[in-house]
Amino acid sequence: MLKVGVIFGGESVEHEVSIITAVQAMSFLDKSKYKIIPIYIGKDRNWYTGECLKEMETYKDLSIVPNMTKEVTLTRKDNEFVLQKKNGLFKGVLETIDIAFPIVHGKGVEDGSLAGYLETIGIPFVGPNTLSAALGQDKIIQKEVMKAEGVNVVDYIWFYDFEYKESEEKILAKIKKFGYPVIVKPASLGSSVGIEIAKSEKDITRIIEEAIKYDEKIIVEKVIENLQEVDCAVVGSPSSVECSLIGEMFTDNDFLTFEDKYIGEGGKGGKKGPAKNGGKLSLSTLKIPAEISKEAEEKIYDYSKKAYRALNLSGVTRFDFLVNKKTKEVYVNEPNTIPGCLAFFFFTPKGKKYPKLLDDMITTAIKEYKNKLRKTTSFESNVLSTYNGSKGAKGKMKMQ
Repeated sequence: MLKVGVIFGGESVEHEVSIITAVQAMSFLDKSKYKIIPIYIGKDRNWYTGECLKEMETYKDLSIVPNMTKEVTLTRKDNEFVLQKKNGLFKGVLETIDIAFPIVHGKGVEDGSLAGYLETIGIPFVGPNTLSAALGQDKIIQKEVMKAEGVNVVDYIWFYDFEYKESEEKILAKIKKFGYPVIVKPASLGSSVGIEIAKSEKDITRIIEEAIKYDEKIIVEKVIENLQEVDCAVVGSPSSVECSLIGEMFTDNDFLTFEDKYIGEGGKGGKKGPAKNGGKLSLSTLKIPAEISKEAEEKIYDYSKKAYRALNLSGVTRFDFLVNKKTKEVYVNEPNTIPGCLAFFFFTPKGKKYPKLLDDMITTAIKEYKNKLRKTTSFESNVLSTYNGSKGAKGKMKMQ
């Protein structure tokens, strides 16, 4: 039986969303094939494990979770990947893990920070690697990469927080020339945190200052007229991709907010969002398949595959799209490299149920790991034998 370490939480504004997604996924993993080991990263950045972490009831008071679990570190020992007790006189091994399954959202975890650590210790893991995770988290760099591959994105400008403080008038003038309304976003956050539309000059200063509370980089985009927001999920790896059906989530707001996605009641027709453990994860209304033209559908599938490949993604990514219903123009808004609910409800109508989706993600991760093992990662060298560093900082290395 394969031991799967499901890693979630983290010091992120999307901490609670990660918990919901992970607990839901753990409940759907095939128990006949996998032994599930929950690994929770608290807001204090400490790592914890314990069977109680599989239940939503555990998280009603996050402050007591450490008292219900054991603090651990994930490391490599004797060619095994182990969860080791962090505190106490005897720091013994609590459990071994065969593969890690990160289900994290947001800056500090989903942005490549966690993937980098997992790559350093050498454990196989599900989802994007360090580079692709970092690209997927940065709304500015990802747009540059996608544009280079012929993927259509909305016009935008961006700046650092220190640049705004130093050149506020210059930046505001550039935005005015850009034309209102505009949407202001922290560059590295997800779940619509810190995002707001500025409909005129009188709103923009307050909205930018609010966004700066969350991130060092800010992106300002043109608002698409006659807007229809749709989503398409992709699962696989660059060598083999499968697109979901295209779905549309409805809202009474100007765009899909955090409350729409995880708290609020949503607005217009369609069916309710996915359920988790008998409750509702998202109460926004969702319609699958979306009512879009054949031309828009073809562009969405084409852009999804191109963007997935360009960003070197793996696992499940949900791409958010903006469609001008009048002109039929299609834009990729952004990728969500570890989406809420792992976007399973986009695949279910195709016949791929959640346990199968999770199983495919794990299988793909194992194949990618085996392929990497066949690559050359180091070679014999006599460079150090000629290094005369013992004579101090100015020691010379004789080049061969």
